[in-house]
Amino acid sequence: MAGIYELVKNRKTYSVTVEQTVLEAARLMTEHNIGALAVLRDGELAGILSERDIVKRVVALGRSPGVTKVSEVMTAKPRVVTTDETVEECLFIMREFGFRHLPIVDGNQLRGLVSIRDIFFHPQAEKRAIAS
Repeated sequence: MAGIYELVKNRKTYSVTVEQTVLEAARLMTEHNIGALAVLRDGELAGILSERDIVKRVVALGRSPGVTKVSEVMTAKPRVVTTDETVEECLFIMREFGFRHLPIVDGNQLRGLVSIRDIFFHPQAEKRAIAS
């Protein structure tokens, strides 16, 4: 079984701080074509901000993304996995709880952010789909 960190270890993990605005976060997501960002406070993971969070907690409520802080709308204390967690276990967690992204940590250190898409496009996932 492959470790989840293997899927993202060679990729930059994008993040914002709790003090940045939703507009800054949205621009970063757009620039890098990503659906979620890790949110850091004093260098440690404080939350996660996804496209869904922005739509539900900013746009749908008529809030201004230019003045709304990420900390006001992020998902605080997200479920995390460790670097040695298996791809299969992460897929189970994502299915069970409806997550599309999981932060990967080593102690208090953020190591990556894995998406459901990363897992589905992983070679072992393709083999499992063919075998099913």
